[in-house]
Amino acid sequence: MTDFMYPTEVIQLPSQGKIYPEGHPLRENGGKLDVKYMTAKEEDILTSKTLIKQGVALERLLKSVIVDKTIDPTTMLTGDRNALLIAARKSGYGEEYNAKINCPSCNSVNEIAYDLDSIDVLHPEDDSEAHWNADGNLVVVLPLSKLEVETKLLTGKDEMYLSRTQESKRKKRLLETSMQDVLKTMIVSVNGDTTTEILNAFISKVPARDIKHLREVYKRNTPNVEMNHDFECENCDYRTVLEVPFTVEFFWPK
Repeated sequence: MTDFMYPTEVIQLPSQGKIYPEGHPLRENGGKLDVKYMTAKEEDILTSKTLIKQGVALERLLKSVIVDKTIDPTTMLTGDRNALLIAARKSGYGEEYNAKINCPSCNSVNEIAYDLDSIDVLHPEDDSEAHWNADGNLVVVLPLSKLEVETKLLTGKDEMYLSRTQESKRKKRLLETSMQDVLKTMIVSVNGDTTTEILNAFISKVPARDIKHLREVYKRNTPNVEMNHDFECENCDYRTVLEVPFTVEFFWPK
């Protein structure tokens, strides 16, 4: 019987493996990932009503397309997972991604065709307002409170935790606190203190301006992919640069 070999490609992840802990496969190989092209198996994963209902279809897809099974996609950084999703989508449905964007000016819906080969890859650079410590965490001194905040970059495991937390609150009709939940997940210490009591107090009392600064520094130091589009509204001619959203059309195109 003939052995069929599925085609693969090696992608360079935005993190370049630099932020992973010692011993992680992606740190050892410089953030290079061997990814197989989507096949009928991955199509079945994406169309499985059970997996979609459970909210794990994309997670199963990531696990399936990674050739090295010692790499757990839940341990991968969010930006690296985004790069992996884009590589998988390109292999399965091509480089063109048709998306819908609401005009910021008149709110009309515009359909755009985005080329996934034109994504920008964001690598952390030297930043005068932050530094990386020995644990691979980002340390930022806030402008108003002058507190030193240590944050970690979110992984797939963190994403799943936040998703479950928000879904649980919606089902229980509780007040959604997505921003606070994200902060609780990403902040490791404040002035070196790691106790839950101190971290919760910080999140509830720190000035909004400090949180804004923290988020901005965190974003520009997070390895990721960016899908920007030169937008021109078909209805009112408004022009700007907008981020192309990940929607259900990304992996379930019509």
